[in-house]
Amino acid sequence: MNVQGILQQKGDAVTTIRPDATVADAVETLDRERIGALIVSEDGEGVDGVLSERDIVMALARHGDDLLSRSVDSVMTRAVVTCEPADSVGDLMAEMTSRRIRHFPVVADGRLCGIVSIGDLVKSRLDEVEFEANSLRSFIAGG
Repeated sequence: MNVQGILQQKGDAVTTIRPDATVADAVETLDRERIGALIVSEDGEGVDGVLSERDIVMALARHGDDLLSRSVDSVMTRAVVTCEPADSVGDLMAEMTSRRIRHFPVVADGRLCGIVSIGDLVKSRLDEVEFEANSLRSFIAGG
């Protein structure tokens, strides 16, 4: 399976936040949407950065009580690794493992078109393995 297949199953909605929003706004959005990362985007189409739970925790260690009033762009990850809809689940899992990241914004033709998390990739792979196992069981039982 590839990223496009995952997006077809889970949907392509992406929660974004503007770079000038406060970290307090970001924390509220993460909680409300029950997600682990936000795509930081000035226009909702490009990827200016990512703000993850990890970014917030690391910034809390540096800035303490002052963190919530800071802007998102002061603590976001700027060097964002993106993927494309045709990328394979296996390749992304390897990339996530080696880079120690948990979210990939999906970009096609320079525009944000989805997001996949490590959880999405693991679920996809487990579904694939389960399908293969069931197919083998059916083959054995029928043969």
